[in-house]
Amino acid sequence: MTTLDHPARDGTDGPVGPPARIPFPVVDEVARHCLQEEEPETVHIEVHLPGLLDPPRLRRALAGALRRHPRILMREAARPWYGRRYEWELTPEADVEVVLLPAPDRDALKHARDRALRDAPPLSASPPIRLEVVRDARADGTVLFLTINHTALDGPACLRVLATAAELYGGRDNSPAAPPTRTTAETSVAPDTPSTWAPPARVAHGTPEPPQHHGNGMLVAELSVPRRPKGAPYTVNDQLMAATALMITHWNREHGARPRPLRITMPVDDRPRGTDMPIGNGTRLVEVPFTPEELDASDMTALLRRTADRTRTLKAQPRPQLGHGASLLTAPVVPVAWRAAFTRGLRKAAGPWTSTTLLSNIGRVPYALDFGEEAGRAHAVWFSAPARMPRGLTVTTASTAGRLHLALRWSRSLLSHGDGSHLRDLFEHYLHATEHATDRHTESRTDRHPGSAS
Repeated sequence: MTTLDHPARDGTDGPVGPPARIPFPVVDEVARHCLQEEEPETVHIEVHLPGLLDPPRLRRALAGALRRHPRILMREAARPWYGRRYEWELTPEADVEVVLLPAPDRDALKHARDRALRDAPPLSASPPIRLEVVRDARADGTVLFLTINHTALDGPACLRVLATAAELYGGRDNSPAAPPTRTTAETSVAPDTPSTWAPPARVAHGTPEPPQHHGNGMLVAELSVPRRPKGAPYTVNDQLMAATALMITHWNREHGARPRPLRITMPVDDRPRGTDMPIGNGTRLVEVPFTPEELDASDMTALLRRTADRTRTLKAQPRPQLGHGASLLTAPVVPVAWRAAFTRGLRKAAGPWTSTTLLSNIGRVPYALDFGEEAGRAHAVWFSAPARMPRGLTVTTASTAGRLHLALRWSRSLLSHGDGSHLRDLFEHYLHATEHATDRHTESRTDRHPGSAS
């Protein structure tokens, strides 16, 4: 949708009657039903730049980006109690100042991260995002904290808007890079997928924080992108998936939890990354299952191949974003308030069947995020996804400038910061272990006769 296609504007950017309304998509409605003040559903994006930004210039650039992607200019519309839908009201301009300049202090980065997890931008004001500009005194640079209300938008969509703002600010091309060429071998055999009828394992409780410290905690780390030889039958995403599964298996074993099957939710995003990218919640969710017997770090090559078979098959299968049942939950046949109560009750009853964790791998950030000569190009980008109970833990990764940026986010009723540090160490250990598997894979390919099947 271009600026001129926006229903709230005419060709001269003037208002034409009351703002247009569009019904909530299925993902937005389910998220709206299940909002909780204790654990807000926010997505956090953290962009590190080597130089300094001019706030007035950034405000103008972001305002221009919002106009170029007008679907982000929305707020929840008022409705009567008997209304059958939630609706987004599209606005011609922002209702609030999006760019904020928090007062400088010694722990500015920590406080900005805390706000990103604790304070969701309201759905009642357009747009439901907030961009904080924080001076990083240690690196003599700038950190942008983009906080998103996940009921309305997801991380990749807002990153597209930020890339447009960077281009308007710095005057440099921020077009998306071509997606990486996949050289993994395709399989024609259906993968051996374990049953998903049994309730999956939960992340074992660590040392939860005091009850007054509700919400999410988070830890970010910069790691090496795991090595993977060209032509290996698995991707870096499969290495991250295997490392996540082994991390949780190790953690649960340490805490005396009985071995149970794991299911890891994986978002799949098929949207284009250009300026025509649909803005909103555009990913679909699939679940990758593992049996306890499969999660054996001593046979990493077999685990990676098995993981690759399953993720490849799941990505190729057409499926609604939240599965087929969600469409029935959101059918507008009764007042939306009644559906909300039913959905919350169903979510609570289905808690034991919720997946063990979520791994969201953004992959290589497709935009340069280049803000020009003075501010420079992003050298680190972190994302984090909500970690509400009963899942209680999410793993989010992205790579920029040849480095892997990991964010572990957890419910404070499940884990403490010390627990998060231990989980990070386990993740790094098992991610490194996947590289040893690739070494053995390379050796086995080298030892084969040139004419043998790979």
